[in-house]
Amino acid sequence: MPRAHIELDKRAVIAPVHRRTFGSFVEHLGRCVYDGLYEPGHPSANEDGFRMDVVALVKELGSTTIRYPGGNFVSGFRWEDSIGPREKRPVRRDLAWHSLESNQVGLDEFARWLKLTDSELMLAVNVATRGILPALDLLEYANHPGGTALSDLRIANGSPEPHNVRMWCLGNEMDGSWQTGFMTADDYGKIAARTAAAMKMADKDLELVVCGSSGSAIPTFGDWERTVLEHSYDYVDYMSCHAYYQELDGDLGSFLASAIDMDYFIDTVVATADHVGYKKRSSKKINISFDEWNVWYLKEHQESQKTYDEWIYAPRQLEDVYTAADAVVVGNMLMTLLKHSDRVTSASLAQLVNVIAPIMTEPGGPAWRQTTFYPFSITSRLASGEVIRPVIQTAKYETAKYGPVSVVDSVATVDDDQVAVFLVNRDLDEPADVTVDLRSLGSSRITEAVTVSDADVRATNTITHQTRVTPWLNTSAALCDGVLSIRLPPVSWSAVALRSRGDHQ
Repeated sequence: MPRAHIELDKRAVIAPVHRRTFGSFVEHLGRCVYDGLYEPGHPSANEDGFRMDVVALVKELGSTTIRYPGGNFVSGFRWEDSIGPREKRPVRRDLAWHSLESNQVGLDEFARWLKLTDSELMLAVNVATRGILPALDLLEYANHPGGTALSDLRIANGSPEPHNVRMWCLGNEMDGSWQTGFMTADDYGKIAARTAAAMKMADKDLELVVCGSSGSAIPTFGDWERTVLEHSYDYVDYMSCHAYYQELDGDLGSFLASAIDMDYFIDTVVATADHVGYKKRSSKKINISFDEWNVWYLKEHQESQKTYDEWIYAPRQLEDVYTAADAVVVGNMLMTLLKHSDRVTSASLAQLVNVIAPIMTEPGGPAWRQTTFYPFSITSRLASGEVIRPVIQTAKYETAKYGPVSVVDSVATVDDDQVAVFLVNRDLDEPADVTVDLRSLGSSRITEAVTVSDADVRATNTITHQTRVTPWLNTSAALCDGVLSIRLPPVSWSAVALRSRGDHQ
């Protein structure tokens, strides 16, 4: 049976917990918006047509920032189509996902939805097929209080208060040939720099996100970041990272270690950004917005992708059904984001509803939680204060993709009232007995100990079995003389919350 020992020292602070780490993503793709969060005929729909059962689940999930409206969708989007009287909004073709866009949900409606969910808007602008002036127009419409043509138009459209969007994405995945209007790093860096400079002329306090690579396996990875930042470094605040993982060819061991690649991805982008900063003799640091991350069965999507002869509204696309093992990987990746809180200060689980999402819906029917819902919601609720870097002594196992990998992984957070310890056991067959030395943190008692796992790692939650996989109380957790002991089942994610005496300062 694997054993692990973890030391947590109150002096080993990485950075504060950033609430934006628990962001999500809503794109006009498949049934994410239409028949997802928006279904006017549903019994739970409010006056705007938004499903309030979905709102309740989003609030339970604990998502803090929502990136919108894309994604690939944004590269063909005319933002002006989505405002004003709904009956006058044009129907457009969305080339990214080969579907029709009705524009019945737009900026003003979505801003109202955000208030229902207590979330912050992170808005993407189309720099791929449009340019600087439409971005400035959108900024004026969204944020100017009044007294200008576009701010007065927003007021006339029923939004008297500005939306006050602070965080803006300068396009999406501009390195990808699948992107409408994709560019070279040199071309994108130039247009991103000019757009960012113009937007900050309007509001110097905006937080701007420039596109990084669409994945660490992209051939231009690293060079893309360097070139783009050499143009835009002085004007932007974040560089984006996107990463999706899946089990390939039955290699569950490598899949469970996906966080290893995420860790490499972050370290590489940080090193590249700092290299550019040093060259520029700049004291400024570029942070990371990991604004797309998740488990996505992309290979299956690509193999089964249909070429539609007709253009239809909201087709069922990318509706992955997640397993218990997928939930463990999602929990581990969120732990990795926390470990990098010194530079990853914003992140977005992609996506929120129906499309590779923790929440699923059926038209006219229920909304339910996928397996991946739970590690995200629990971590968002428990993680607060400061992130503590653990020292982990554990056995390793061999993976085909990453070589030797630690069986047990962990991270912790601590504030004046609570210590939260998050743990993963990647062993395929054996439980792991883990001890965690918490004496430095002044923990007095366990207040919560839950585990997400299942005897069948392929178990899922579906419309007919909505609670097949749910968190369960881990009764093995015990605290004695400041040392936590807990048994982790194979292929499991766990969280333990402990009351702090407040003497860790």
